[in-house]
Amino acid sequence: MRRTDKEIADRRQMDEIIRGSLVCRVAVAKDNAPYIVPVSFGYDGAAIYLHTAPEGKKIGCFEANPQVCFEFERDVELRRDPQNACKWTFSFESVIGYGTISELVEPAQKEHALNEIMRQYSGRAWPFESASVARVRVWKITITSMTGKFSKPKTAV
Repeated sequence: MRRTDKEIADRRQMDEIIRGSLVCRVAVAKDNAPYIVPVSFGYDGAAIYLHTAPEGKKIGCFEANPQVCFEFERDVELRRDPQNACKWTFSFESVIGYGTISELVEPAQKEHALNEIMRQYSGRAWPFESASVARVRVWKITITSMTGKFSKPKTAV
């Protein structure tokens, strides 16, 4: 990371940023064409979980190249300067990482992943009907590396 003064190296802080995020952006590539998609997600500290419809563009990318990049952000705020356009900036906390995506096919694994997604947004586990679990495709991103970064506003003097 170029700006080590803005680096977040503590894994617990990165976990907090992820758990405080509403969206995960997943970047993929197929046939040398990049594609990025925002998704709802679950996170258990070791992996990221997402679900999809039975078919679609991102699934074709997952199947063609399981290497993905992901991004989370929270506490984003535009910081304006009324006098100088070059001093406009953002304050934020973010996590960017890499991993390998694979499909979960066992019903128990799928239900675990779906509950991680629901826990992210509702704070609790939910019962799922077997037929609903069978219809949805569920994916796991095994995290290989992550970095965190923050930019906080300078305090007024």
